[in-house]
Amino acid sequence: MSEHSHLTMSSPVWFITATSSGFGKAIALEALQRGHKVIATARNSSKLAELKEAGAAVMDLDVTADDATLAAKLSEANAMHGKITHVVNAAGYILVGAIEEASQKEVFDQYNTNVFGSFNIARAAAPYLRAAAAAAASKGIDTNTALANFGSLGSWRSGAGVAHYCSTKFAVTGLTEGLREELKPFGIDVCVIEPGYTRTGFLRGSDHRIVTEKLLDEYQGTETEKARGLMAAVDGNQPGDVDKCAKVIVDVLTRKGGREVPVRLLTGSDAVEVVKGKCNETLQLVSEWEEVSSSVMY
Repeated sequence: MSEHSHLTMSSPVWFITATSSGFGKAIALEALQRGHKVIATARNSSKLAELKEAGAAVMDLDVTADDATLAAKLSEANAMHGKITHVVNAAGYILVGAIEEASQKEVFDQYNTNVFGSFNIARAAAPYLRAAAAAAASKGIDTNTALANFGSLGSWRSGAGVAHYCSTKFAVTGLTEGLREELKPFGIDVCVIEPGYTRTGFLRGSDHRIVTEKLLDEYQGTETEKARGLMAAVDGNQPGDVDKCAKVIVDVLTRKGGREVPVRLLTGSDAVEVVKGKCNETLQLVSEWEEVSSSVMY
């Protein structure tokens, strides 16, 4: 086998959702800059001209499509380069409003994209990740396969006005922990990326920040109303750099430096502080109520 052939066989092939902007686009560009293959997807692939020009294959993909449609899409993607080694589920948006204000459809749509969509892709991609891991192992190729979902600092702390969104991120983190254990025997790394506030277009406009149609007067002047205003105020002032995040994410998911892929990857010092605070508060709460909690045993 020539050196070029070996490099081609060991080169990662990325399948990334929601690449028209934000984390998905930044990760795709970072992978392309490293000479990796990228299959970039979006609901409307005409928005992916920059990635296509940079060398990515592009594909229309709706993460909420039915199983048969997604199976066909993943089969098509796998055929492009003969394998898929890295999958990143970046699709998601935030629903802003009180639990009482949100309609059943608004809540379903939030979960359908943020939670069900991510695991629709995970389910459809798993056979190809298994095949890539097995092929690499049989040939002694020094590469890894990985799947990453997107949680958030909202996976750790919820709040008024954003409870639906945060609960989807709690769900993604919990499901990812289980998926990690399920795919571990096949040599597939699974990770949930939990960013802090990062300067993308996520909080801008109606594509990624949707306010509930119903706005109740009773919530005027409460934390729920403040949450609606906070989204607009924070937009464009987030402390996290999405391009720096993308470099770290690609490093971690390809095991650059020889480190194992963690179950969680926090990006942003604000995310680190939120998690530390939540852990400390939880330990204090457990300690305070330990006697009561333990009193129910046989």
